[in-house]
Amino acid sequence: MCDLAALADTCKKWAIVYTINVLTFLRKNAEQYAHTRSKFDQIEDWICLYLLYEVVHELIVVFYGYGPIKPLATAYKYVVRSVTRFLLKLPLVHRKVQAQIDETRVTIETQFVNKPEGVDFSEIPAKGLSARQLKSKLDILAGEEAATWQGGQYSGAVYYGNEAIAKLQADTYREFSFANQLHPDAFPSVRQMEAEVVSMVLKLFHAPDSGCGTTTSGGTESLLLACLAAREKAAAERGVSEPEIIAPVSIHAAVFKAAKYFKMKLRLVDLTDDFTVDIGQVKRLINCNTCLLMGSAPNFPYGTVDNIQALSDIAISHNLPLHVDCCLGSFVIAYYSKVFKEALAPFDFALPGVTSISCDTHKYGFTPKGSSVIMYRDPSYRKYQYFITSEWVGGLYGSPTLAGSRPGAITAGTWATMLSIGDDGYKKSCAEIIEASRKLRDAIENDIPELDVVGDPKLSVVAFKSDQINVHTLNDILSKRGWHLSALQKPPSVHLCVTRLSVPVIDKLITDLKECASELADRNEKIESDTAQLYGVANSLTVNSVADDIIGAFLDVLYQDKRTE
Repeated sequence: MCDLAALADTCKKWAIVYTINVLTFLRKNAEQYAHTRSKFDQIEDWICLYLLYEVVHELIVVFYGYGPIKPLATAYKYVVRSVTRFLLKLPLVHRKVQAQIDETRVTIETQFVNKPEGVDFSEIPAKGLSARQLKSKLDILAGEEAATWQGGQYSGAVYYGNEAIAKLQADTYREFSFANQLHPDAFPSVRQMEAEVVSMVLKLFHAPDSGCGTTTSGGTESLLLACLAAREKAAAERGVSEPEIIAPVSIHAAVFKAAKYFKMKLRLVDLTDDFTVDIGQVKRLINCNTCLLMGSAPNFPYGTVDNIQALSDIAISHNLPLHVDCCLGSFVIAYYSKVFKEALAPFDFALPGVTSISCDTHKYGFTPKGSSVIMYRDPSYRKYQYFITSEWVGGLYGSPTLAGSRPGAITAGTWATMLSIGDDGYKKSCAEIIEASRKLRDAIENDIPELDVVGDPKLSVVAFKSDQINVHTLNDILSKRGWHLSALQKPPSVHLCVTRLSVPVIDKLITDLKECASELADRNEKIESDTAQLYGVANSLTVNSVADDIIGAFLDVLYQDKRTE
């Protein structure tokens, strides 16, 4: 680290000296330069200087931030994958690869494009169905879905309160099904409920009196808005035209999406041995284009909490915004200290450097799906996520989030759910969920020698890896017993995100894990595993682009009405 710092300082000093020498030369020779170089040549010179500056700046940031080895390895991978992509486009190779993708697509269609008997509508019926007919068909469809998730064998996915809460949400939706938050004059009650939901969540995360926020459609929109607001703030206040985000590699995929959508550079920070963000690397990657620092509490893959205290200190010292992604932590991390009477490392607005937080109320708040909150320390940050225009011929227009029309029924359902469950109900659910995740962690650490817990998870997510067996193959074996855990990569691992539905079946999962891991370790022969093969392709240096094609095929299939003939 010291050598890299010294090298960076040397480079900076050299750059300053070189720049001074160049400016001195230009000043002394400006008149001669103006007479000997045409206007076109001068413009060309300045363009070349700008491009040279861009290249040198990028090299300094990358080599100082990551050290010499990683950038060279990344460049090597880029060259190899570029060549591979070119070769895969050759007619003979492309036909073979496409045949494999088509075969995989058929498999995906077999799994997903299945219609229950008696429910098949590819166009609007000539005559509308009666209420009884519709109820019958809806019951068929609902029955199929309930069978897949009510047993608690899914990792995350369904954050179910209880039957009473489900009924409350259905009744609330009926009352407010036509409400639209775009029109607060027509639906003042929904405006009130949204403001109160935001206020309640702000208090859970120790926001100051100046704290503010908005509801959103989910964690992805909350993270998109945090990134957008940071970009706009940096552009307006510092003139940054090439904004950069610094975030750990474990940050949620929505941040990758934000970087792509909003043309921001995402500088990913490696993790330390405890699977939290490398603070030293964060410091080294900061440059004049940095507009946002990010951390997770906890992250999605491993359930570990980044060192938000250290990130807060860095944010203050560099006068940068810091966003903490608490979408998955939700009300579990907010209530943890109250329930267990032990403090987690600080992660919220109690830290002065934290400027925004995202929290999914539709996770451990058990509110209707499509409900999240993006919070800011004060309105001077929130205003940058707004879209406002006075130029539209349709009138003056402003919207606080990405959407225009927003379903007031979701906000009403969120408000009603939070009031119904109350502080005591959230404490109880937090205790049950954390105790179940601790039970799973203890079993993996003490009773399943084939597996290792990833990092030091303290909340609802427990991830495990192995140096003895292929965990993706293990995951496929578990799926045959009805489990649907989340497959991860780098390192190959699997996690369970514990929900209220998981609590009563955690012992069954532990038993199945023990049996399947032991059985897999005892086998000598290689077991066919679709997941292991897919992740093998995704992590291959040469054919990882095929994995992208397979994911694209999967997304295409989701919108198919019928299977390919």
